[in-house]
Amino acid sequence: MSKAGRPRNQTARRQALVSAAGQAIAQRGLEGLRIKDIADAAGVSQGSVLYYYPELGDLVLEVHREAVESFVAARQRAWDEAPAPDPVTRLRSLLHSGLPGGADDPVHGLLYELHRRAGCSPGHAELMTSLFAREVALYTTALEVGAATGVFTLTASAQDLAHGLVALEDGYGLHVVSHNAALRPDRTRELIMAHARAVTECAEL
Repeated sequence: MSKAGRPRNQTARRQALVSAAGQAIAQRGLEGLRIKDIADAAGVSQGSVLYYYPELGDLVLEVHREAVESFVAARQRAWDEAPAPDPVTRLRSLLHSGLPGGADDPVHGLLYELHRRAGCSPGHAELMTSLFAREVALYTTALEVGAATGVFTLTASAQDLAHGLVALEDGYGLHVVSHNAALRPDRTRELIMAHARAVTECAEL
């Protein structure tokens, strides 16, 4: 019985460390990340952190993976929970789900911080590429559905437009979390909605 319970306990401890590391990165950034901060946030010893993650880089990669999966799941819910027969409402929900709620948005702040590792780590680069591809796929579906029902008149292929929408989100979001006063959350939503109206020729957006 004790052996059967151990894997579940280890899984829970690893998950707690990933969560604690995510908090520490959001608060201190990657450069300031210390084993002590993770241990304090998780309520364990530094030795416990090193027992489960001897290499700090492995823990940071796991934080990135968890952040990507959580973000994609939230975006998928925004699409799934919007009224299915209405392409306009569904695309609007998807557009709103991709932008940070403010400069201190913890999810976007964490993702932007972790994406910085992509240039020097194949693992992080793969996660960043995967996130982009999955977001593009969501938008491609939304645009194709709208075009198929005659609600949208697309000015380019659905996939090309989806690439542009995700890139715009990423760019606007970075300005928001960087405290750019000219691009506050409400303004970025207005701008991306205006772009969506232009590329779909749908005034209802």
